[in-house]
Amino acid sequence: MHEHAPSAVDETTLRKAVIHAGLETNRRGLNQGTSGNISVRLGDGMLITPSGVAYEALQPEDLVFVNGEGRWDPDRKPSSEWHFHRAILQARPDLGAVIHVHSVYASVVAIQGLDIPALHYMVAAAGGNSIRCAPYATFGTEALSQRAVEAMRDRTACLLANHGMIAAGPDLAQALWLTEEVELLARQYVLSLQIGGPQLLDDAEMERVLEKFRHYGPQRDDAPSGSD
Repeated sequence: MHEHAPSAVDETTLRKAVIHAGLETNRRGLNQGTSGNISVRLGDGMLITPSGVAYEALQPEDLVFVNGEGRWDPDRKPSSEWHFHRAILQARPDLGAVIHVHSVYASVVAIQGLDIPALHYMVAAAGGNSIRCAPYATFGTEALSQRAVEAMRDRTACLLANHGMIAAGPDLAQALWLTEEVELLARQYVLSLQIGGPQLLDDAEMERVLEKFRHYGPQRDDAPSGSD
């Protein structure tokens, strides 16, 4: 295990948790094959899933440690999207885990280059009155990294144009919960567009919801249901 880990046990637990989260994205229909990638903060860097390996085939030792300077063991190859994982975690000390998937409805909205607007109060779960769509840039590039960080300013999720989505949280459980929530919101948006388009909540109402989320928002391992 890596020397930056708080302890070997802690790092092993993190590695297993990343694999579990990846398997969960597949089980919940949020991802498939070798698409998507997951990272978690560790010491001065991050653990991230490797390039081109399906979650079902991953072993804990397959995860790659990328340090704060963007370096890793040359015998291992991190996900091609390591740039935006690293950039998000460095820009956002409040976040500890990042999940990227190509889920169907989020990708459909992203293909149209659309933000998810305030069609439902649960949009506030991502931190604002919309879920922004970052402008297109080639996968694995610094340009995409910069655009993703900007789209997630004051947010914990974004879409990536013609690509997919990113969701993040203080830990993997919260990031996974938000990934599923964003996909549901994207599905609701796509379906509402088919029957005339959504009636949007105004900024004042979204501010009220955001304030409620600040008081009643997610606790560790207990994401908000948003229900009454």
